[in-house]
Amino acid sequence: MNAPANITHWAQRVDMAAAFRWTARLNMHEAVANHFSLAVNPSGSRFLINPNGRHFSRITASSLIEIDADDPATMTRSDAPDPTAWGLHGAIHRALPHAACVMHVHSIHATVLASLADSRLPAIDQNTAMFFGRHVVDDAYGGMAFEAEGARCASLLADPKITTLIMGNHGVLVIGRTVAETFNRLYYLERAAETYIRALQTGRPLRVLPDEVAEKTAREWEDYPGFAEAHLREIRAILDAEDPGYAG
Repeated sequence: MNAPANITHWAQRVDMAAAFRWTARLNMHEAVANHFSLAVNPSGSRFLINPNGRHFSRITASSLIEIDADDPATMTRSDAPDPTAWGLHGAIHRALPHAACVMHVHSIHATVLASLADSRLPAIDQNTAMFFGRHVVDDAYGGMAFEAEGARCASLLADPKITTLIMGNHGVLVIGRTVAETFNRLYYLERAAETYIRALQTGRPLRVLPDEVAEKTAREWEDYPGFAEAHLREIRAILDAEDPGYAG
């Protein structure tokens, strides 16, 4: 579908809608909670986000709302976002220009990880190594992510090397430069968490990678040419054939 005349950032909207739809297919969504956002200006203050109360499987490119993290009147709009979306995503986009895309879910295995007394993700295979030295655990959950809690969470991502927040007692959040990069990271985080949880369930010792190998592998993931873009491109191709309404 071509971009409607009165809607901006169409290509980014279509990528976002595809990510929402695929997250629903993977059962990584949480009813009408959880949110994805994408900055659309250089400072990162203006961003697209899912509309309040809309299931991920029904998100379309045109349904995403555009808001400004620096506009205190945002929550008085007729199409105001969910208050926790404003609190968490608004705080991140307000404070962290490098976090162009933000994806937050309560996916099953990653949330199990966030529920453990030690929620760190050790590098026990190639996928878990993607997050070596690049995730931080929040051990100070203070309730739902309204504005104060959102600002506290944003502060944990100030180091640009940190791309992944394991939100203790809550869920997970990943950031990135593009929709493709961020969704790929979110997907692999859930896969990595599942591998780790299943390995723990065996009760047998873990084969943990040496730090130097884990760091090398993490860098190789970051430098892998076109991998995340190909992942999203294939998702869009499947949706174009099976569920083209996402791009409407």
